[in-house]
Amino acid sequence: MRILVVDDEADLVEALARGLRREGYAVDTAADGDEALDKASFTDYDLVCLDLTMPGIDGLEVCARLRANPVEGVAPRILMLTARDTVDDRIRGLDAGADDYLVKPFSFDELGARIRSLLRRDAGRSGALLAFGGLLLDTARHHAACDGATLDLTPKEFALLRYFMSRPGEVVSQEELLEHVWDEHADPFTQTVRVTVGTLRKKLAAVGGDGTIETVVGRGYRLGTGSEAG
Repeated sequence: MRILVVDDEADLVEALARGLRREGYAVDTAADGDEALDKASFTDYDLVCLDLTMPGIDGLEVCARLRANPVEGVAPRILMLTARDTVDDRIRGLDAGADDYLVKPFSFDELGARIRSLLRRDAGRSGALLAFGGLLLDTARHHAACDGATLDLTPKEFALLRYFMSRPGEVVSQEELLEHVWDEHADPFTQTVRVTVGTLRKKLAAVGGDGTIETVVGRGYRLGTGSEAG
């Protein structure tokens, strides 16, 4: 999943981006509202962590514009991060289109839980566990298993599997994976998606489980089960 962190506090942005990348998310950053809107105009973010108080365009205006002009017709989930803690401030943020509101200072663990909750809404899931066939993914504990066997995944492989499991049975193009699982520093002309899909596929096969990643020629990849592949 791809996240945009927007805040004019450079140290906070760096800390949040570093922590979220360790969680397996692809993270871009912006220092103000103008930069955030520019990046969101051509990138289909899954979620935006948005500071309310910034020089120039503030978070309320950024939120409203993201809702009014979504990339590919779908607006990202928006988590407002702010030191303003009055009821009126929270109401204004939610009325502007924010999905959730987190008051500074906050713990990174709570931020992570809020993000998981917001991203699960699109996947139609109600808990931290994603399941498909024999695959089980615990997004809170960062644990993956296939038919009871633990999968030793890199953060990027975990993020890739999480994206597939949030869209079970759907064909996902290489471009979509690059857009949502990798960040703005990824080179679109490399074989990084194909290579990572290949290593994840090998790890699934190595445990002899039910999960498979099928190649749909000319279209992309699909998470299926061994019985479906046969």
